[in-house]
Amino acid sequence: MKPFLGFWGQLKKPFFVLAPLANVTDAVFRKHIIRYSKPAVLWTEFVSADGLCHPKGRAALIRDLRYSEEERPIVAQLFTAHPENMREAAKLVTELGFDGIDINMGCPDKNVMRQGAGAACMKDPELAQQLIFAAREGSLAAGKELPISVKTRLGFNEDTLEEWLPKLLEAQPAVITLHARTKKDMSKVPARWERVQRAVEIAAGSGTLIFGNGDVQDITDAEQKVRETGVDGVMLGRAIFGNPWLFDKNNQVTVREKLLAAVEHTKLFEETWQDTKSFELMKKHYQAYINHFPKAKELRVELMSCHSAREVEKIIERFLGDHADLAKKYSTIQI
Repeated sequence: MKPFLGFWGQLKKPFFVLAPLANVTDAVFRKHIIRYSKPAVLWTEFVSADGLCHPKGRAALIRDLRYSEEERPIVAQLFTAHPENMREAAKLVTELGFDGIDINMGCPDKNVMRQGAGAACMKDPELAQQLIFAAREGSLAAGKELPISVKTRLGFNEDTLEEWLPKLLEAQPAVITLHARTKKDMSKVPARWERVQRAVEIAAGSGTLIFGNGDVQDITDAEQKVRETGVDGVMLGRAIFGNPWLFDKNNQVTVREKLLAAVEHTKLFEETWQDTKSFELMKKHYQAYINHFPKAKELRVELMSCHSAREVEKIIERFLGDHADLAKKYSTIQI
């Protein structure tokens, strides 16, 4: 018996997908990205299954499960250490119309691990299996089987791939995305893609798709990693910052285009969230949009003092007016 792949079985390999990033890949960010280049699959930010199981928590967290039809296929990522809560949350996610469910078993956040969730799952393989089973049961209880996937790491404090991965494979998830570092590594060491290749070898014949994640610069780099490791897909994360063109391999972007994309992102953020999310969250993106051209630092400093989309738009319009030659001269830039 092979894993249920659902929509994954209908897509062409290799898959190039966008990583779930906390406080980044919300409904606004994803909608903004697909205006410029669309990943094969999108993930939500990770959402607490425990919180979704309580009326007050659900009311607050349901916002993080917003999505648009244009984003499909769209996967909801959940975390918990309680199978019964995973079951209930998976049922809700299925009823909301998501195409798949992903379980976070790699987040190193201390608050998440203190709950026994995220990267802490790697210390309890039996619980990890139960969470996969529970997610599957929850989707079936809603009347539709969704493919269940897992995002994890090489191990907790040490690389235990040879022991950890087979345990996950026993539960027959559709996809396992492997961030090629341990929890202890965080992002302090280079991702070990040779271990992703080893994961492909371990999973051979299982029917489970293996994705690699970590330090991928762009689609050209992702394609090279597919050739080197035999992986079924590559998940790109931090490379998306300031670069909504990431999934268009042939992009050439002007300074003007990049700055106008920052304006559009800001407008969409403000229109969608209004006063339900702090405008300060938007400012982390300016660090990524506003770089690789002269006077970028000065422009960033100005934008960091803004409190509205209109302020941002006025400052960027003035900058483009004052530096028209710069935008023309640097018609292609590193992004």
